[in-house]
Amino acid sequence: MEIYALLGIAVALAMDAFAVALSAGVVLPVLTGRHLFRLSFHFGLFQGLMPIIGWLIGARIYHYVASFDHWLAFGLLMFIGVRMIQEAFDTDDDSQRRDPTRGMTLITLSIATSIDALVVGLTLGVLQVDVWYPALVIGVVAALFTMIGMMLGRRVGAMWGQRMEIFGGVLLCCLGIKILIEHLLN
Repeated sequence: MEIYALLGIAVALAMDAFAVALSAGVVLPVLTGRHLFRLSFHFGLFQGLMPIIGWLIGARIYHYVASFDHWLAFGLLMFIGVRMIQEAFDTDDDSQRRDPTRGMTLITLSIATSIDALVVGLTLGVLQVDVWYPALVIGVVAALFTMIGMMLGRRVGAMWGQRMEIFGGVLLCCLGIKILIEHLLN
């Protein structure tokens, strides 16, 4: 696989992670190195592992995964997005509850943003392309985009506050709808 094609795929896959990271940066009261590391590491890890999993599965179950992957991503992103919007209107300032870089929220977001990478891995398996180098590039690019998205989101969130938190939730919902529509139209 040519490096330009691989980077194009990696950037395309990282855009979901970037959008979610932007939203995460908005909702965090304080952005620390731990937050940056946790979200970047997990998004990069999941984005890097999903192509490997897809590649290992190969074409054997592609038609099973393809029939519901978009619904799974849609449901997960809608759930998190609606929750973010609700929390924007909640006056309770419990930062542990609102931290998207912890617990099940972190795992849910990591899965939701990396489902497309699973399909890329399935495609690589069908084409019999070696997956290890592409998976590494995809994971690193996703981690970098996540870090940039969080830092940008923090700056924007500090200026615009609750409005940006609502925007972040709406953005996640729109991302889920976009994924659903793309897969239903194809």
